[in-house]
Amino acid sequence: MNKKTVTRVLWGLIAITITASVIAYFAMKPERPWMAFYVACCGGVLVFNFLISLFLVNKNLKK
Repeated sequence: MNKKTVTRVLWGLIAITITASVIAYFAMKPERPWMAFYVACCGGVLVFNFLISLFLVNKNLKK
């Protein structure tokens, strides 16, 4: 895989994770607000890990 493909895949995973976290947060919020907050935080941690991976891929892979 080249750098462009890996970057696109990581951006796609980030977008899917953010979308799923927001949907899960608002779907669970009325019933269990703490569980909704937990799910949103887990999604945030996952996005942060993807961003670190994106940074390292851009830094270390050549074109």
